[in-house]
Parts: sequence; C-alpha cells; structure tokens
Amino acid sequence: MKRIVTLIALFATLSSFAQRLVTGDKDVDAAFDLAVWTVDHNTENMLLKAGGDYGGEWTRDCAMNAWNAASLIRPQVAEYSLWSVTNQRQTIGHQYWDKIIWVIAAWNHYLVNGDRKFLRTAYDCSAKTMAELRRDYYDSRYGLFTGPAVFQDGIAAYDEPMYEPARHDRSYVLEHPRAPQMKCLSTNAVYYEAYRILTLMARELGDHGRYEAEARALKHAIRQHLYDARNHRLYFLLDDHGRKHDEQEGLGVAYAVMFDILSASEARQVLQNCHITEHGIPAVWPCYIRFSEDKPGRHNVMIWPQVNMYYASACAHVGERRQFWFEVRNLADLALHHSVDGKPNYHEIYTEKGRPSGGWQCDHEWAPLNHQTWAATGFLRAIITEVFGLHFETNGLRLEPLGMDRMGTATLSDIRYRGANITVKLSGTGGRIASCRINGRPAKPFIPAGARGNYVVEIQFQGGNTAVGGTTVAGGRR
Repeated sequence: MKRIVTLIALFATLSSFAQRLVTGDKDVDAAFDLAVWTVDHNTENMLLKAGGDYGGEWTRDCAMNAWNAASLIRPQVAEYSLWSVTNQRQTIGHQYWDKIIWVIAAWNHYLVNGDRKFLRTAYDCSAKTMAELRRDYYDSRYGLFTGPAVFQDGIAAYDEPMYEPARHDRSYVLEHPRAPQMKCLSTNAVYYEAYRILTLMARELGDHGRYEAEARALKHAIRQHLYDARNHRLYFLLDDHGRKHDEQEGLGVAYAVMFDILSASEARQVLQNCHITEHGIPAVWPCYIRFSEDKPGRHNVMIWPQVNMYYASACAHVGERRQFWFEVRNLADLALHHSVDGKPNYHEIYTEKGRPSGGWQCDHEWAPLNHQTWAATGFLRAIITEVFGLHFETNGLRLEPLGMDRMGTATLSDIRYRGANITVKLSGTGGRIASCRINGRPAKPFIPAGARGNYVVEIQFQGGNTAVGGTTVAGGRR
C-alpha cells in the first residue's frame, strides 16, 4: 500500500492543477488521483485519447469522457475532443449506432462551461445528425432504432442469430449480416435521452425545434418491447425477427434507470434483480455457450469499468447506496491491486475474477490494454457527480451529495466551475443533510452560474434519506 500511495502522489504532481480528494480511505483517494493522472496522461495535442494503447477516434469515448468528468476538470481538452469526432462541426461522425451519445455530452459541456456559442453550434450539429439517423435507422414497426448496443462493436456481445458461427473469425459486429437490424436497450435509451436534451437545447436557445413527441414515443416503445414489468427485468434486444433476447445488458440497465425510462420503484426492483459478480456487474450476462469461465467472451461476461460506473450512477440515482459503494470500491481495488505488472492501472477490461484481459473473441484471447480513459473518468464521475453531488443546471450548480458510506470527513478541492473555484467538504455518512454552509454562512447547497472567486461548501449529514429542501436522495434526481 505504501508503494501505491507513493506512486499516486507522484502521478498527482505531474498535473499543474490536479483536483484532489481526501476521504481517509486510502484506496478511494489513490484511485481518484490515478484517474486524474490517467486523463492527463492520455491527452495528446489537446485530444483526449480512448486509452494508453488507443487513439481518440471513437465518438462514444470522447462523449463519455467529456460527460463523465473531462468537461469539468479539463474543459478545453473536452471541447476539442468533442469537435474532433464531428464532420466539420456539421454532423456527428463515426460509428452510427451510438454516436448520438455525443448530444448528451455536448449539453453537459454547456451546463458546466456556459458557452452559448458552443451550444448553438452543438445544437445544429445534433439536430442534423438526429434527422439523418431517424431517416436511416429508425424501425417504425417497433418504434425503435436499429443497430448494435452502445460501445459493443465486437460480436462477442451477441448470441445467435446476430452471431453467425460460420463467421466466427469476424470480430466486427456489422460483418455478421443479421446484426444491423437488431434493436438494443442501451442504444435506444441513449436516443431517448438525446431527444429529451434536444428539447432542452432548443428551449435554452429560443429555437422552435421540439422533440417531446419523439421522446415520449421512444420511451413508450422501449417500455413496451424491452421492459418486463411482471418479472422486473429489461431485455437486451430484439433481433431482426422481433424476438426478445433476455440477456442482462449492464449499460442498458444503467441508462434506463439514469434517464428515468423506469420509475424509481421500477428501477429499484430491476436493480435488485441484476446479476452481480464478485467484481461488479458484467457487460452482458449470462455466458454464451461458445464461451466459458476459462474463456470468457470479450463483450460478454467481462467487467468493463465504464459500465460499472454508469451502473453505480444508476444505483445512486435511486438511493441504492450499498450497491453504489460496492461498485466504486471494487473499481478502486481493480485499478490499484489487480494490474498486470503490479503498478496502478485502469485496465480496459477484467474477467469476473478480476484478472486484466481483453477477453475471448474470434477464437483467441485479446491482450489487456492499459490506462483506459473511460474507466478513469467513470471513477471520477462516481466521486464528483454522485458522492459530492455536483449537478449542473442552466442557472447554476446544485449540490445533492450521496455522501460517504463511513463516518468521517471527505474533501474535494480545486473544482473550477466557470468563474468559481470550489471546495466541497462533507462530514458524517450520507443521508439527511443537517446543515450547509458556504464560505462560513448558512446557505442552500447551490452556487449560481455567475459566481466568481473561491467557494468553500461544507455539508454535514444526519441520519435519514431526505436532503435539504425536501429533495429525496433515495428517489429519482431529475
């Protein structure tokens, strides 16, 4: 442990303005420092790469990383990276099925940084892209969008008939002819949230564009075709013949909860029914027959940390504190104590037993990859957005912290929000907020968008589930 803490301290000094976390939990603090270091380590010529062994050419990576944390802690890098995956800022580029996740990241970037010029261009880019995607990939028979699941571009994520055994040597999902017509939970959840956000963008800009009807219709279709209310579960996908596949898709479950496609009570029941491994929720479960415990599928029963951190956010969204902290502490443990060479490392993927691996696909095991950015920004998201409760709105920063799960204090410092530099101090365990003080004076946990200078926010917890102002921490947060 001493060696790990020393390494993380060294990493932190390499950033000129590294955000810092002090909780008294050495692993959580060290994992946070490692995550900040990973973001800076993977930034090259202002582009935030997908990982230490990757470039930055995936829209989903740039979007997730900006949305998770980069727009807050490295705003110029996040903005450059977001524009880098567009077609000259006219439309969103790259793999079609999940690129609309860019809209979510762009809206979040605006909320954090307040740049209306950015928002205007981002809205136009998003609206054009949505129109193209609806024209080309919307299946009106089911009211759902077609294409693979979010980030799951490897065929190991899918069972037959999407996977064709005769093409077992083809790793790319779209090289299997029946795959493009499937309709996946995570992808349609992202489209729903993008529609909702397009309405918010239009409203903020005074534009006449309206997307409420499309959002409502898509939400209805997801619930109709991909939600089993009787058994409290979500289906992974519909295949090209409309047959439901009942595998558990970790990211799809997370997004359905986070985006309020399910009610808070429905979400809790679904989360309680999820299959969780020793090291957290797997990407897709159960294991397909062509894989095994000794040969786990790359996109099947493996642990992809960004999935686990979105699942943690889903748990926080409905007050499932125990499972939230299980996922967070588990990722800290994986990053600090389960690397290939013994040095701290957010690997891209882990087996259910916690071994770094690329998983099996096309009859061989892929190599483990290093310093994966969305694993790192996912951990930052869990701490900044959930534990400390930084929620960005059009008029300011609302603090609604989940809090720590153990008695003591926790401090997050050097958070730069527009013209303000913010330190947040939590005391006690999460639950009811007993008091909030800003710069020593009693106040509501809110910092206006126009705030300037230094702000120290001190929040003290008391037992219970209700936060200041009657907002229920254990309920939905929107």
